[in-house]
Amino acid sequence: MTTHILAATDWSRISGTFYESLYDTLIMVSVTMLVGGFFGLCLGILLYTTREGGILRSKGIFTFLNVLVNFIRPIPFIILLSAFGPLTVLVIGSQIGRDAAVFGMSIAATFGVSRIVEQNLVSIDPGVIEAARAMGASPWKIITSVIIPEALGPLIMGYTFVFIAIVDMSAMAGYIGGGGIGDFAIVYGYRAYDFKVMYFAVFVIIIFVQLAQLVGNYLARKVMRR
Repeated sequence: MTTHILAATDWSRISGTFYESLYDTLIMVSVTMLVGGFFGLCLGILLYTTREGGILRSKGIFTFLNVLVNFIRPIPFIILLSAFGPLTVLVIGSQIGRDAAVFGMSIAATFGVSRIVEQNLVSIDPGVIEAARAMGASPWKIITSVIIPEALGPLIMGYTFVFIAIVDMSAMAGYIGGGGIGDFAIVYGYRAYDFKVMYFAVFVIIIFVQLAQLVGNYLARKVMRR
């Protein structure tokens, strides 16, 4: 099927653009996973540890963070890109382009990841944490040696879900000139009435997502069998 698509389309005209779009997608997804994944993990741990009964319990901090996450997380990605436009210009220097898209994607990923992290950490047996506290472990030691290892399997599955969501976001990056496979499918497929190009681009995205899901499932199983 792929050979037929390539043969029926003037691939020599658009192949360079396709590979550039694939590169843009890889950059956007990778950087967003690193930035959004890290800050989302930190925010999620703070939500978990500052809640009632947490090792760093603080009603004020938890309430503020909880309201902030609830306020930003439901904003549709396209609207978020527009709403954070002035901040994007302040930080990146432009509201258009791949870097601007990555900035907006990182914000969305941070707040999405934070809630997923919190939900996975809540499932940890409180007795394990209490045992560590009884042995005199510091909050930082408990977080790094007990909380994260105990929830590592579910966290890997959660991050796999986030990875797929970020790929979806990257497909909308063309709205602000971010490029990517999604933008390629729209510009050179849908708008050019070349649906074979569009289907090929969609096929590439599906393969990309399936590989990520397989790797995520494999790593989660390896961790949870220990």
